[in-house]
Amino acid sequence: MSEQMYVMAIDQGTTSTRAIIFDHDGQIVSNGQREHEQIFPRSGWVEHDPQEIWANVRKVVGEALVEAEINRHQLAAVGITNQRETAVVWDKTTGEPVYNAIVWQDTRTQKICDRLAGDEGADKYKERVGLPLATYFAGPKVAWILENVDGAKEKAEAGDLLMGTIDTWLLWNMTGGTNGGIHVTDVTNASRTMLMNIDTLDWNEEIAADMGIPMSMLPEIRSSSEVYGKGRRQGLLIDTPIAGILGDQQAATFGQACFEVGQAKNTYGTGNFMLINTGEDLIRSENGLLTTVAYKIGDNKPVYALEGSIAVTGSLVQWVRDNLGLISSAPEIEDLASQVDDNGGAYIVPAFSGLFAPHWESDARGVFVGLTRYINKNHIARAALEATAFQSREVLDAMEADAEKAGVELSELKVDGGMVANELLMQFQADILGVPVIRPKVIETTALGAAYAAGIAVGFWNGEQDVIDNWAEDKRWEPTMDEETRERYIRLWVKAVERTRGWMDEDVDALYG
Repeated sequence: MSEQMYVMAIDQGTTSTRAIIFDHDGQIVSNGQREHEQIFPRSGWVEHDPQEIWANVRKVVGEALVEAEINRHQLAAVGITNQRETAVVWDKTTGEPVYNAIVWQDTRTQKICDRLAGDEGADKYKERVGLPLATYFAGPKVAWILENVDGAKEKAEAGDLLMGTIDTWLLWNMTGGTNGGIHVTDVTNASRTMLMNIDTLDWNEEIAADMGIPMSMLPEIRSSSEVYGKGRRQGLLIDTPIAGILGDQQAATFGQACFEVGQAKNTYGTGNFMLINTGEDLIRSENGLLTTVAYKIGDNKPVYALEGSIAVTGSLVQWVRDNLGLISSAPEIEDLASQVDDNGGAYIVPAFSGLFAPHWESDARGVFVGLTRYINKNHIARAALEATAFQSREVLDAMEADAEKAGVELSELKVDGGMVANELLMQFQADILGVPVIRPKVIETTALGAAYAAGIAVGFWNGEQDVIDNWAEDKRWEPTMDEETRERYIRLWVKAVERTRGWMDEDVDALYG
C-alpha cells in the first residue's frame, strides 16, 4: 500500500513564518510557526533580518513534519507564499544580505518616489506596471539600498548582487544558495515591484534604469504553478519539488477559489487586502486601486485582479495591545468592544504609514477624533475594530467604480485571515458594506492557495476544479443595518480621514525624524 501524500506551504508573513501541511481535501494536517523581530531604526522605517527569516523557515518545516509524523518523501510538493513588496538585496557569492529586508510598510523611499515622479506625477509608470509611484512597492526599496549602503552600487554594477522579494530569497536558499541556487520569482510578486510590464509580464528595462537597478540583479519571472527546482541546501526538503509561488494576497484569492470574474476576497491580517477577479482582462484603475496579476497556472494565460491595499488593520489591534496596553491578547478586543453598542462618536484612522488605497497619501498620519469625556476603553476598542471595516468599505467603493465598466459587480465577499474569528467585526463589516460576508471552513487560505498552486503543478490536484470542490462555507453574516444609518457612519468616517492629510512636514521631520 502506497504512503499517503501531502503538500506543504511555506507562508512567510510580515510577523511570522509558518509551514503548514495539507491533505488532498485541503484540510490542515500540521503546522509550525515562528515569529521574527520587527526592526524600527527610525520613524517610518520597518525592517526584517533575512537571515532570521531563512533560519525560521528551516525550523518551522521541521516542526510541521514532526507534528504530522511524516517525512519529506510524503510531500508531493512545496509551495511558497510571502509578504509581497518586502525587498532583499544579497551578495550572490557569499549569500549574505547587504542590508536588512525593507518591509512593505516602510516609508523611507518617499523622496526617491518624488524624484522619479518629477513633473509627470505619481502615475508616471502606472500605464506600464499597474501601480502608482509609492513607498509600498519593492523597486524603490532596492534603489534606496543601492544608493545608501556603502559599496552596494558598485557591486550591483559588477553583477555581484541579486535582488528579490521574500519568495525569491527563500527559493534561492532552498535550492542551493551560493551552490546553484535558483533565482526566480513568479508573476504575482513581480507585479508588485514597479518593474514588470503588467501586460507582457517581463521586466521593464527603462524603469529599472530610472531606479538605478542593473538588470543582472533581477530574477527570472515564471508562472505561479510549475516546478522551479528541488530542495538542496534545506536538508529536510532535499529533492522535494518546489512548485508554487504566489504573493500572499494572490494566494488567498486562489485558496478562496475566486476563479470567476467578479468573485472577491478580503484578507484580514497585519493589513487588509481586497482583490476582485477581472479575468484575462486587464483593468487599469481610475479610482486609486492597483492592477495586479492574480495568478498564472503554467502555460495558461494570466488572470488579473483589481486590488485595494490597506496598511493597518490587524496591526492596529497589536498597537492597542502593545502601545496602549488596553488588552493583553488580541482576542480580548472583541470582549471590550462588545460592552458598548457603538463607538460613542470616536473614530480612529490608523494612517501610521500614510494612507494606502484608495488615497495613496504618504504624508498622512493617524488620527483619533470625536473624543469626549464619555469615551472609555470600550469605545476605543470598538473604534479600532470599526476602522478595519470602514477602510474596507472605501476600497469596495473604488472597486465597484472601476469594475462597473467591465460589467463586474460584487454580490458577496469571501473573508479570511486572523481577524475573521472576530464576529462583532464581521457583522459590522457586512453592515457597512451592505453585502453578505462569508467565512470558509479553512481560514488559512493564504497557505492553502500556495499549496494548491504547488500541488496542481505536480498533478496532486487536477486544476482549479479540485480547489472549488474543496472550498466549504463555515459562516455567513448578512447586513442588518438600514441604508440611512450606514451612510451616516460613512460620512463621519470620511470627515475623520480628512483630518489625517498633510501631517508630515519639515517641522515633524526636524522634531521626530
